[in-house]
Amino acid sequence: MADPKLLADPTSASDSNPSAAQQRRLQMADIARLAGVSTSTVSRALAGSKLVSEETRVRIMELARSLKYTINIGAQNLRMKQNRTIGVVIPYDHNTRQHLSDPFFLGMLGSLADALTELGFDMLVSRVDADELDAAAAPFDTGRVIGIVLIGQWRHHDQLNQLAARHVPIVVWGAQLPQQLYCTVGGDNVTGGELAVDHLLEEGRRRIAFFGDINLPEVGLRYAGYCRALQRAGIGIDPELMVPASFLPSGGQLAIEELLRRGVAFDAIFAGSDLLAMMSINAMREHGLFVPGQVAVVGYDDIELASYFHPPLTTIRQPIREAGRALVTSLLELIEGREAPSQQLPTTLVVRSSSRAV
Repeated sequence: MADPKLLADPTSASDSNPSAAQQRRLQMADIARLAGVSTSTVSRALAGSKLVSEETRVRIMELARSLKYTINIGAQNLRMKQNRTIGVVIPYDHNTRQHLSDPFFLGMLGSLADALTELGFDMLVSRVDADELDAAAAPFDTGRVIGIVLIGQWRHHDQLNQLAARHVPIVVWGAQLPQQLYCTVGGDNVTGGELAVDHLLEEGRRRIAFFGDINLPEVGLRYAGYCRALQRAGIGIDPELMVPASFLPSGGQLAIEELLRRGVAFDAIFAGSDLLAMMSINAMREHGLFVPGQVAVVGYDDIELASYFHPPLTTIRQPIREAGRALVTSLLELIEGREAPSQQLPTTLVVRSSSRAV
């Protein structure tokens, strides 16, 4: 806890009470002195600038909270002085019909809410038809928000390029794609796919099925990692083991039924999401297949439910908490008129009972 003796007392700065602006300057100087940095570093940290290290930013934010410092997020930008609301848009895709209550979306919304609240911003959440992504810019065009975070590219890379070309400040959670004009923050999907398959190979599995819609950019990259790991192990890619599957609740059930209909042997499944993996496990139980005894399963995302599922689900963890901060930081760079390069965040393997050899 900060030593109160070190804090400047605004009421003693002059014979009369100082203005709010004077109090703010005093408090910023206090934060700088306690953090051992300059006031300009404090200002950058409170604005979410990437020029300040994460460790320093966290220390400054904690000191700001302890001093009950109110962040003026519009100090350098006239538009931001008038508005401190960020739009968060989740496209609705008619093919996948992935619901807003999907645990991955909820986790991402929570991460964004934490990051925005920490910096003194409000969040406006909306859904738009994925086939009409121009509507995602409406809150910005009407002045309701100063920038937009879009969760998911879906199949609409060209529409997102058009938004970026007309200088809509937008950051997208998704994959880095060729000829990309917009900024993305996303997990390393290729490495995630490799980690999943390498683990299954180490467990002695050789007939590994893949469930997912590879037309979605992120899922397509996970499949690319799946193929790369198999080829590195000298195992050919069997197209009969690749089953297109949507994020619908019935997606896992339909994928298992399709795999069984094909009559191909399989001893493992790598699913493009945790929910898809869980629904696949439930479907296999109905068909008398045991996990992991007969079939090992690995999911993707590491949603909270994954560790409580039976059996607990091995999965590829996406850095959701870090994602919220990275998305907000990149968007603030764009709002302030600076470039924001795309970022790829690391993914990690979390091993649980659904894939361990019995």
